Amino acid sequence: MIYNWFKIFVYHLKQNKLFSFLNVLGLSIGIAGVIFAILYWNNEHSYDQWNPEKENAYLVLNKIGNGDTWATSSIPFGETCKATIPEIEKICFFNVWYDQDIIKYQDQKLMAKKIMVSDENFFDFFPFEILKGAKTNILKEKNSVAISDEQAKRLFKNENPIGKSIFYGAANYTVKSVYKIIRPSSIEPNYVFSGVKREPDLNSWGNFNYGFLIKIKKDTDRALVLKKMQHVNFVNRTVKDAKESGQTVEQYVKENGEITILLDQLKMARLHGTKTSGSTFPEGMGNLKLLYIMAGLSLLILILSLVNYINLATASAIKRAKEVGVRKIVGASKNQIIAQFIFETAIIVSLAIFFALAIVELSLPYYNNFLNKMLTINGGEFYLQLIGIFGLVIIAAGIFPAIYISNFETLKVLKGNFSRSKSGIWIRNSMLIFQFGIAAFFIIGALIVNSQVEYMMNKDLGFNGDQVISIPYNKPDRFKRTEKYLVDKQEIAKIPGVLDVSTFAGSFGGSTSSSSGFKHNGIFVQPRNVEMDFGFLDMMKIKIVQGRDLSPKYSSDTISSMLMNETLVKQLNLKNPINQIVTSGWGNEKGNLKFKIVGVVKDFNITGLQSKVPPMVFINLKTLKWNNFNNVFVKVSPNNLTETLENLKKYWEKNVNPDYPFDYEFVNKGFAKTYEEQIKQKNLFFILNMVVILIAVFGLFALASFSMERRLKEIAIRKTLGAETDILLKELSKQYILFCLLGFGIGIIPAYILLQKWLEDYAFRINISALPFSIALISLLALTLLIVLTKAYQVTKIDVLKYLKYE
Repeated sequence: MIYNWFKIFVYHLKQNKLFSFLNVLGLSIGIAGVIFAILYWNNEHSYDQWNPEKENAYLVLNKIGNGDTWATSSIPFGETCKATIPEIEKICFFNVWYDQDIIKYQDQKLMAKKIMVSDENFFDFFPFEILKGAKTNILKEKNSVAISDEQAKRLFKNENPIGKSIFYGAANYTVKSVYKIIRPSSIEPNYVFSGVKREPDLNSWGNFNYGFLIKIKKDTDRALVLKKMQHVNFVNRTVKDAKESGQTVEQYVKENGEITILLDQLKMARLHGTKTSGSTFPEGMGNLKLLYIMAGLSLLILILSLVNYINLATASAIKRAKEVGVRKIVGASKNQIIAQFIFETAIIVSLAIFFALAIVELSLPYYNNFLNKMLTINGGEFYLQLIGIFGLVIIAAGIFPAIYISNFETLKVLKGNFSRSKSGIWIRNSMLIFQFGIAAFFIIGALIVNSQVEYMMNKDLGFNGDQVISIPYNKPDRFKRTEKYLVDKQEIAKIPGVLDVSTFAGSFGGSTSSSSGFKHNGIFVQPRNVEMDFGFLDMMKIKIVQGRDLSPKYSSDTISSMLMNETLVKQLNLKNPINQIVTSGWGNEKGNLKFKIVGVVKDFNITGLQSKVPPMVFINLKTLKWNNFNNVFVKVSPNNLTETLENLKKYWEKNVNPDYPFDYEFVNKGFAKTYEEQIKQKNLFFILNMVVILIAVFGLFALASFSMERRLKEIAIRKTLGAETDILLKELSKQYILFCLLGFGIGIIPAYILLQKWLEDYAFRINISALPFSIALISLLALTLLIVLTKAYQVTKIDVLKYLKYE
């Protein structure tokens, strides 16, 4: 029986080559989209799932009043929590970012990435497999380091690394262990150096310098631990600060706010962690919204493919009506007919999955580049999911056509008048309308996403980075950086082609590296700190809207002068900010420093257009004993640029630090990286839009073909009675225009709601206008008319006698 079914399937496959191909291709594209989404979904949900500590390990975060949330904490807070809360088993301080620096071993020198600095408990929270060396207390000794097996081979070749000394920063470190990184993980370091400096900060509750992990005892109530940690902060910081300021706790909290402690479980941190103003874990957070978008759009395309398949299957069933009638006459039961057609669907789905896997395998490098991943098609979980897809697609695509075909009335179809029946037509038409709705959704989505990206790329950012390059300033002695920079600046300015030289503590597209809170007129603010060189604002074409810029003409500008941006002025409700005195968040042994506001800086985008312009204060590099600038900004002439860059390289390698290769990046290009994800989403929508339109074209072409072929005799009669071609075209196409309009009406509602929600993530965004909806409607109508009228024109040219000679 199975063999007989297979022979019948092959026969019909040969008879309907085009529609069989469209069926398989449509399903292949839909299944490929779901496979892509599954690979991404599995990877994002597998972060840290290997880790036996994932249930009990938590990252501690601090929400500063109503302002920023930081993934860093102070040393005394962590130590006090460990000492006073018995439910906390272990703590770990670590850098929430990776370093990239030169590592030296004997006469070798290499640029190493993913360098981690942590205290001795790192491997208690991330227990990577230890391949060589110490298994415990790996980082307990001063100047200890553990290295991944990949880096050990790179650095030591065939030597045993254990006990060897490597140079990093300004010190030698002894290799204690070699470990194997287990991926994916929130931290995947190539090197883990001991180096958390607790002693200088033991009494500095306000210095949030390190990431802070806690491990709580098994079966401990997380809420209880959180409550106790909040109490530690309240007693040791809020109460003490209130007392020092001469206020009651209630008054202090009302004016300054209170730090709220948050805990992100390691198991959930990748996708469901708290959004912060900086880094959380070095591998970053997953994009849950993009994950849902990918899954949702892939599911929509699969549904579209299934609808397309069902439409084609039910439409082509007319040609097999007599076959079903004959089979019923010779004794086939309804269940046998259903089983036969599900069997045929299973073969088509098998072919579709085969082609889908081929599509995925060929496209995976581009997909990985889009997501910045290294996904592969393997793993027991994936193959189980693939079997699940196979089963679901067969059920979804096969059950309805099989039942529909099995319900044909035997006598009716054997008399040959089934083609004049209205049975099933309304279902196919409903599905076609649904297809139009999905196509409308994708076209509108692509247009709005494209408009938002174009808006971001063309918006006035408040600064001009044309011909300005950023060069890392890797001076060995960080404590004398300012003095050395000022000497280098004079020499760099002499290089032909260099128009200006300056610096500031931050980067465009990456914000600034420090923040200090202070209170003025009873209002607490937490602005970003910008230590900058004279002339920086002018070089970047950043405007002063009130007062003046900092200038070397005024000696006070290196001691007690400050600029604020417009956002901070508004937050402080300053009507006349110029010459007002504020007590800053910076201090020395004599207390917090006082500054005079000498100018107001026009707001400019520094962190990217997804975020609002943060409050900012600006002071000169010399004002504080410390600073955080890491790059020198050089404005270069477009003339003889290659020669200018070559001279800069020579100077850098000779005078700045010969251990580091000369590297640079144009500021505008660096800021453009903040758009990368949005550009990728735009490209994703464009590709999916093409796929959806392609599938919709398949379905529309097939249904129009079947529908018009059923009306060939009617068309012949109309032509005999004198109907003109244009009248016939109008008659044949008008229902599809109606279906297109109905589908568009269905698609615009979810498109508007979901895209409005998507735009909410952007502080600077477009308003949704009627234009993308109008373009989508015109495009959809034009596509529909092109396909339908082409097919309609073809059938109007039929030989009338061929269809009337038996009448």
